[in-house]
Amino acid sequence: MEAFTSYKGTTVPLMNDNIDTDQILPKQFLKLIDKKGFGKYLMYAWRYLDHLYTENPDFIFNKEEYCKASILITGDNFGAGSSREHAAWALADYGFKVVIAGSFGDIHYNNELNNGMLPIVQPREVREKLAQLYPTDDIIVDLPNQKIISPVGTFDFEIDGEWKHKLINGLDDIGITLQYEDLIAAYEKNRPAYWQT
Repeated sequence: MEAFTSYKGTTVPLMNDNIDTDQILPKQFLKLIDKKGFGKYLMYAWRYLDHLYTENPDFIFNKEEYCKASILITGDNFGAGSSREHAAWALADYGFKVVIAGSFGDIHYNNELNNGMLPIVQPREVREKLAQLYPTDDIIVDLPNQKIISPVGTFDFEIDGEWKHKLINGLDDIGITLQYEDLIAAYEKNRPAYWQT
């Protein structure tokens, strides 16, 4: 997993509450077997007018000024619903590195973290300020100091210490296991084979 320390990017506001995992990535796209390629289907019902992928010009993701945004500002209860990790894959594949919401579905919150994204909880008044940023305004998300630094203010955020350590050091579960590779190899070397017991 790529380390996440300080990240600078632009924002796109989608201030709907209760955006569930089926809206983030509809069920018909769950059959793909690779983590890549899901970004095309993110917010499918809102982004497209038909099954031919004709873009809905009224949907904010399709507006040219927001097409490079990598920080999503959104409503309360983001990612509730089914536990599909594909929803986090779609957000990451689309290019989002940070999602700032009022709250998250518990499983989706962990799915974002497990995929190297940073979900941040902020009160509505902060999100409403961030939603007013110009599409060209950069904000900095400083994970070590737990701050969002923006043209409309600097805001603190909370994160579990273990997750903070994992993100800063780019450690997923496999990476953590590999920290003990020498000990594992020594154990395997000295362990009798099953046919010798």
